Amino acid sequence: MTRLAAWRILRSGSSTLLRDVDRLADAHAVDPRDRGLLRRIVGTEVRRRATLRAIVHSIAPAMKSSEMLAHAHIALTQILFLDRVPEHAILAEASDAVRRTLGPAKVRIIREFIKSAYARLETAHVGDPRRDLVGRNLSFREPVFRDPAQHPLLWAEDAYSLPAPLLKRWYARYGEAHALALAKLALDEAPLSIRVVRGERAALQGELSECAARPGAHERILIAPSSAAEQVTESTAFREGRITIQGESALRAAEFGAPVADEEWLDLCAAPGGKTAVLAAAGARVVACDVSQEKVARIRSTLERLGAGERVELVVTDAGAALGERMFDAVLVDAPCTNTGVLAQRPEARWRFGPKTKDELVALQARLFERASTFVRPGGRLVWSTCSLEPEENRRAVEHFLGEHAGWSLEGELASLPDVATTHERGAGPIDGGYVARLRRP
Repeated sequence: MTRLAAWRILRSGSSTLLRDVDRLADAHAVDPRDRGLLRRIVGTEVRRRATLRAIVHSIAPAMKSSEMLAHAHIALTQILFLDRVPEHAILAEASDAVRRTLGPAKVRIIREFIKSAYARLETAHVGDPRRDLVGRNLSFREPVFRDPAQHPLLWAEDAYSLPAPLLKRWYARYGEAHALALAKLALDEAPLSIRVVRGERAALQGELSECAARPGAHERILIAPSSAAEQVTESTAFREGRITIQGESALRAAEFGAPVADEEWLDLCAAPGGKTAVLAAAGARVVACDVSQEKVARIRSTLERLGAGERVELVVTDAGAALGERMFDAVLVDAPCTNTGVLAQRPEARWRFGPKTKDELVALQARLFERASTFVRPGGRLVWSTCSLEPEENRRAVEHFLGEHAGWSLEGELASLPDVATTHERGAGPIDGGYVARLRRP
């Protein structure tokens, strides 16, 4: 059932595959163990898709059917990244899934593919970047990736499963070594970044000792392995709203606006409500908006669990259209973006990245920036935040706005990169990357 469900989710064409996993699991009361396996299969396929594509092309270049390719990707995901699944079980599950979805005539194809994949594997790196599997101590007997000497970006796309256009940008900004380290981070599920909402961090760390939580760089952040997600969200501390899942860069973005008691704030793109809760906890009165009832329901759920709903007014509206001429001491815009600072948490975003998508987002952001500014009282503040690493969405967006609005000033900005040491349990964070700037209206 789990493998078949993974195939159906991957074949859906959805842009929110991991959220779809949770919806399906909730709708069918899937037990936690099967939910975890389903999430791992889907998440790993999405994160490693370009690598899986290159391997399939090497083993079975004639395999073109998207339905069969999805089955092949799931089989490779199990072979290469789910160590505890034995070969006979993968063969049996794949055969059954293909029989159910594509008919018995196609079973032979998937069985031959799986056996060929096992025959080509070696259980150690051999020092050939065309053969070694990044992040796993496995290699192939023959080259499966493109030659880095001839096509360095295309090799990196194959080996690190990140689109070459995005890697090219990162190479130019950070250098090859750091760019590939960031890409490698995005190959695995991110560690959990846990915000301590109430209480002392040391006490909460002790309470979460079974989750192997450790201090993050921010004084209110704990970091735990991704495998502890269920323990964290089922803990008493989480249910009581004393902790929540929130990235350090996201937390710093809310704090960067310097909210104080009784200020009136507008959170224009507020779902799922983590930043709204930080503003309300500082004593601000917040109008929290988003574009749909579903998103506003997520905000409400977050605020209720954290006990932060008293000072928050929830509004369903697109870019504040329902707010009329209301004005605020400060406006927070957590803008829709390319998500390139959180690719480990939102793996699907890498496959949406491209010049056209980026340009469309930048145009949307410019309109949102302009609209947000109209809600700021004279002398008030506008906080621009993204979880992107791309300059057009961050510093250049701010510069463009300032160039068209005389008198507005930039008071400060903060750019964060994901800490490349976190996967080795050395770094203190942040887990997430992003940008925040605070502007002042004259």
